[in-house]
Amino acid sequence: MPKKYTAQCACGAVKFEFDKDPEFVANCHCLDCKKASGGEMATFFAVPEDDFTLISGAPKKHHYIAESGKGLDRNFCPECGARLFTSNLESFPGVVFVMLGSLDQPELIQPRLEMFTKRRLIWAKPLDLPQFDSMPS
Repeated sequence: MPKKYTAQCACGAVKFEFDKDPEFVANCHCLDCKKASGGEMATFFAVPEDDFTLISGAPKKHHYIAESGKGLDRNFCPECGARLFTSNLESFPGVVFVMLGSLDQPELIQPRLEMFTKRRLIWAKPLDLPQFDSMPS
């Protein structure tokens, strides 16, 4: 039986799923997220590794050292290049950060906070959410 949430890359080669409703859902304006997403910010959420199931495909991993000095693996489709999730986060063991845009129904999950707002571009308007200049504690 499929899990509650399903996700895939743009071409459908890589698919994954999970059940748990995310509690940490962030719009992140840090420079790392801007570069990785190609946009003004990135929206992602935390899923426990033990709830995350890769159904098909073999994502390619790129190991990256964030501005914090901690390592992580950015996972993307080797066919279409779509960024899907981040794993092996030194700062958050046991968690996978899923990119909102990879969900088949992204409208089911809404951001709960904005972080690294000190890096928000001047033309981007804050949402009516808790705002954090850096990483929330």
